[in-house]
Amino acid sequence: MPNGPRKTILTVSELTSRIKSVVESTFPFVWVRGEISNFRIPGSGHFYFTLKDTASQIAAVMFRGQARQAKFVPADGMNIVGLGRLSVYEARGSYQIIIEYIEPAGIGALQIAFDTLKLRLADLGVFDPRHKKPLPFLPESVALVTSPTGAVVHDLINVITRRAPGVRLRIYPVRVQGPGAEDDIVQAIGLANVRADSDLIVLARGGGSLEDLQAFNSEPVAMAIYASAIPVVSAVGHETDVTIADFAADLRAPTPSAAGEIVVPDKSELVRRCLSVRSALENRFLHYLNSLKADFHNLNRRLCDPRKKIQEHWIRLDDATLRLARLMKLCLRQERERLLNLDRRLAAGSPQVLLRQHRARREVLDQRLLTNMRILIRTKRAAERENSLRLAALNPLAILRRGYSVTRTVPDRRVITHPDQVDLEAEIETLVADGRVLSVVKGKSSHGQEVV
Repeated sequence: MPNGPRKTILTVSELTSRIKSVVESTFPFVWVRGEISNFRIPGSGHFYFTLKDTASQIAAVMFRGQARQAKFVPADGMNIVGLGRLSVYEARGSYQIIIEYIEPAGIGALQIAFDTLKLRLADLGVFDPRHKKPLPFLPESVALVTSPTGAVVHDLINVITRRAPGVRLRIYPVRVQGPGAEDDIVQAIGLANVRADSDLIVLARGGGSLEDLQAFNSEPVAMAIYASAIPVVSAVGHETDVTIADFAADLRAPTPSAAGEIVVPDKSELVRRCLSVRSALENRFLHYLNSLKADFHNLNRRLCDPRKKIQEHWIRLDDATLRLARLMKLCLRQERERLLNLDRRLAAGSPQVLLRQHRARREVLDQRLLTNMRILIRTKRAAERENSLRLAALNPLAILRRGYSVTRTVPDRRVITHPDQVDLEAEIETLVADGRVLSVVKGKSSHGQEVV
């Protein structure tokens, strides 16, 4: 209306910018589920697609950095669950969702439950390496907790019996998938610990999807493994499959067959190592015997007649006796000289001798002191006369007696050195040798010129 309040008119860019601000602040991050359509990957490497359900659709984009971290490549018709933030593409004025994380629909809840349980058990110390038990080097009995009908149990039996035929295998049949699988696994681990007739437990099954492996991602199974007094090896799925049981176990094997190779050593390899050790031990023992034989021959050559040794010791004793006698004479001579030297020093330090020396030194010092005092008195008298003459020459009254005078202002008594310091008719005083003279200024001149 022309006469109403002034209207606020926004440009399209301003309106779009405000809408974008509201949308982005209201929906910072949201989880969304839908079906992918119109999926494309341009040269930039970003994922562009439409996410829809039966009633609505929304444009979606996943930038290259996040797309590289995706564990699968999306495709048209695929149902997914994604985490993203809403934004407005200002160039077209349309809103879209920027996807940060994506996963196939149906697996997201299981993965979240897996991560949550993993963090909680880690906080409880179930995965702490300090609780891991070492595996026995050569177990006498191995308990296999697995399905009795699958290929896994046959692979484990073949590998273990081939590598170590003497190892006893005890099979604890359990369900590894579906309802009741968790209870079977927990009971089997508990039974193996109660019977205590196995040195090692191998928990195994073949590969499968995340849903198929849920029995091994449960808390009861993890706590049963943690509480087991017998070391547990987890061999669940393929090398890329990771379960909670793998973290709780004392050792994780990438595959069931690899578990069979890990838990028991190869008998042929042990035999080869025993033969190698036996050969090395024989060689070392022979070397030791040869070394002892060489030492014996060396000592035998060094062994001589005891009478010769006695004669050598007699000669050495006579020589030591002569050396001792010479040293005694030398020591006595040195001590005699030291006593004579001390006697001379004692005589030189006699109190009578020292007293005579001190008396002679005192007389010399007294004579030197009198001489120095006379010289000092003469020097001080000459200096006093010279200073008196200097002081008399610097006395101002002496200068005034020679006809000089000092003129000062009245009453502040400042010495006058220039005519400009006083005014006409001003009182001044003139100091002379025997007094002062008061006068009044009648005229002034500077350098022969009269100053007004």
